[in-house]
Amino acid sequence: MLTSSRSPRRHTGSTAIDMDGGLPAALRQSMGRHWEFTFADGRVEIQHPHRGSPYKPPRRPPSWAVLLDGLRKGFAAQGVPQDACLPLRWGRETELTISAVQALDPLLKDGRQHTYRSGFLPQPVVRFTGKRDPSGDLCEGFLTSFVNVSRVQPINSIDEYGSILDGWLTVLSHLGFHARHLSAYGSLSTWHRRQVQGVTLHFRHLDLPLGDIVLLWNTEHPERMAVDLGTGLERLAWARTRMDWYDLVYGRFAKAAPAQTLDAIRTATLLLGHGITPAARGAGGIARRVIGTIAPDSARLGVSALVRASYDYWALFGSPTVPWPAVSSGIEQELDT
Repeated sequence: MLTSSRSPRRHTGSTAIDMDGGLPAALRQSMGRHWEFTFADGRVEIQHPHRGSPYKPPRRPPSWAVLLDGLRKGFAAQGVPQDACLPLRWGRETELTISAVQALDPLLKDGRQHTYRSGFLPQPVVRFTGKRDPSGDLCEGFLTSFVNVSRVQPINSIDEYGSILDGWLTVLSHLGFHARHLSAYGSLSTWHRRQVQGVTLHFRHLDLPLGDIVLLWNTEHPERMAVDLGTGLERLAWARTRMDWYDLVYGRFAKAAPAQTLDAIRTATLLLGHGITPAARGAGGIARRVIGTIAPDSARLGVSALVRASYDYWALFGSPTVPWPAVSSGIEQELDT
């Protein structure tokens, strides 16, 4: 994923979670002898025995539609269907949806046997937590709006956590990644955040972090467990193609305006396309904040071309409710105020 969706968590100080024989045993059993495991000082590293071979990106980068279809088919082959995206306007603990893991809120936060969604979710999200350079610009690999590729689902035992990680590596192999270039790592310590506890492992492609897989459970009802596996679609494409980040995300518009303006128009298109109009507060306040970062000099001739390209991208993950010309007009009107 492009950046962590989760707030800082307080660690409990425990050295490892121990459910149904322990997490290390579950990982070994699920992933088998094709991987090397190193457990030391409460941490784990999982690597392929033949790691280190050169990586060759594809000559023709896959389109966003092809990449999305590959994910859909890869998960479906494991019996994991795609579920509908969460609404972009969340309005509970956050104004906007910031992660597909919010689909698990009833189970994890309330201890109820219910979730809003379950399965494969290519979830558009908006966050302001992306890593920035000293000048305040987003670093390569980070965006304000992106697609949180996730598998979120309740589980019955800790063994399923290892199986889901192993299955994810299989999905990646169907996308053209090779196991020898993939690895997983992290702490076996349990973290605690309000009603929820969990353990997080991260995965990467070569030296590029891709995302994480989190084992979660309700503190008062620890038998109510779930898994949240997440990465960013754009980061996944970046790892697969090794293209220039800005060319990958913005295509022919990459050199047309400052990156901050491109990021803002892309994000505003998502927000306004889902009916979130600029306002003084709430979700509309976020839309106003985003549009306010667009450099006026870069938008003198209008924003319609980039809006239309961004609109086509977001439409891959669900039909926007507002036509793109109205989105373009809404951004330009806000810039004129």
